[in-house]
Amino acid sequence: MESFDEQLHHLITEALREDVGDGDHSTLSCIPPDKKGKAVLKIKQDGILAGMAVAEKIFTYQEPSIVFTAFKKDGDHMVSGEKAFEVEAPIHTILTCERLVLNCMQRMSGIATLTHEYTEKLRGCHTRLLDTRKTTPNFRLLEKEAVRIGGGTNHRFGLYDMIMLKDNHIDYAGGLEPAIHAAFLYTQKRAHPLKIEVETRSLADVRTVCAVGKGKVFRIMLDNFTPGLIVEALQMINGCFETEASGGINLDTITAYAATGVDYVSVGGLIHQAQSVDLSLKAVLV
Repeated sequence: MESFDEQLHHLITEALREDVGDGDHSTLSCIPPDKKGKAVLKIKQDGILAGMAVAEKIFTYQEPSIVFTAFKKDGDHMVSGEKAFEVEAPIHTILTCERLVLNCMQRMSGIATLTHEYTEKLRGCHTRLLDTRKTTPNFRLLEKEAVRIGGGTNHRFGLYDMIMLKDNHIDYAGGLEPAIHAAFLYTQKRAHPLKIEVETRSLADVRTVCAVGKGKVFRIMLDNFTPGLIVEALQMINGCFETEASGGINLDTITAYAATGVDYVSVGGLIHQAQSVDLSLKAVLV
């Protein structure tokens, strides 16, 4: 699997290809190619800053000689009116990269800000916060990075790095027991076995996984369980498996789920319900 930097390089390449096409004609038409300038990223909304490292890589990818001066770092609290960074570069580089930098940082900062709200609800609790695969196609890399910056924990990145037997897998496979058995045999044939997580939809499902999953399954997902049912499930599981609560958990209910003692709660809304934060990149005229 490609490293983070390799994946980011691919993302930047394709994003610029999509935006620039055969040329940034607005810039080409009125700015001399050798003219240099400065621009500053202005913060216009309170929140958690994310995407600073990504912004520097975007500018550097386009022009390695740029000078990037950071005033804040990823994960910092930001307040409207502050400056995040200043970049000195050929003006063509600044203007060509401007929208990509803003799109990434605004989106990432929105996700980091919402994630931070959730993690504050879990302060002092055993329970940790997970994201999901409910992400924007081809932008998952930075959305999950924003969750991490905001204080959350990344769940599996894709279909390739863990086995998760969800309801449809289980139904198509003929039930929990045959699905777990087949998945475990599959992992044993691989050079690098994958961990197996199993979704359960009832206490009866939990009982089945406890009976047939020891030594095979590492985590039980409790899907759409109420906090009361999770308490019953945890008593049944008795610490033999990691546990994850999932399904409809939000800022209003997350503390009730954490109070059960479940190991993880997963919240798809960290990404698909986050609102972008207002930032702007402005020319510095000297």
